[in-house]
Amino acid sequence: MEQPIQAHNHKPAMVWSAGGVDYDAISRGIADSIEHCVLRLDPKPGEHILDLATGTGWTSRAVTRRGARVTGADIAADLLAAARARAAAEKLDIDYQLGDAEHLPFADGAFDAVISTCGVMFASRQEAAAAELARVCRKGGRIALTTWLADSNLFKMFQVMKAYMPPPPDPAPPSPFAWGRTERISELLGRDFDLKFEKGVSYYREPSGEAAWNTFVTGYGPTKSLAASLDEGRRAELRRDFIAFHDSFPTELGICVPREYWVTVGVRK
Repeated sequence: MEQPIQAHNHKPAMVWSAGGVDYDAISRGIADSIEHCVLRLDPKPGEHILDLATGTGWTSRAVTRRGARVTGADIAADLLAAARARAAAEKLDIDYQLGDAEHLPFADGAFDAVISTCGVMFASRQEAAAAELARVCRKGGRIALTTWLADSNLFKMFQVMKAYMPPPPDPAPPSPFAWGRTERISELLGRDFDLKFEKGVSYYREPSGEAAWNTFVTGYGPTKSLAASLDEGRRAELRRDFIAFHDSFPTELGICVPREYWVTVGVRK
């Protein structure tokens, strides 16, 4: 039987799963950008919509509340378990399935629309993920994506973590933040979709940089896994630098980090 997750994505699946139910706090931090993307997708009652890289299901719940029939797919089994539990608690009927963005378990043209909020951009093989987006979206159907800008503060947060990561393989895989340039999005999707773009800013608010660290080291797989891989001294240094980055966006009420993104909407040719 074919495995739902390709071998090269087993490790990423484990990393993202590490956040478990606490990943929902990460989605809370980008809830404004998710709502922006859902608004521009404009789901209609009765449409069958795929939420790709659904995580703990924040976006899938927002789309379901608008009357659509939603399937959520992700490579991270522990995030899906949390998504199922949250949907059940809110009495929302959402179908969650283990699914690799680069090799989805759905028929050609299965969906009226596909949405992915800061999700598909982290697929390791970008061309394969883009091809799957096009394959499962019916002719005349729609996609809506949010992707962090290539020079966004979210990118800069990753640069803080990168200093503590082992060196990438040579050649290095493409950066997820390549999806933060409209030229690259057009390269990936322009053959199959008529694309339009709108810039947005998501505001990440916490009481302090330390609170941001606690949120991410608990619920965000890449940060949690990185911290767990370091010895005590290096982990303390990562914590210090992560907190200092977030504390560089002070307000009188705490911190507020503006994080810039693109919303891409495409109509399937």
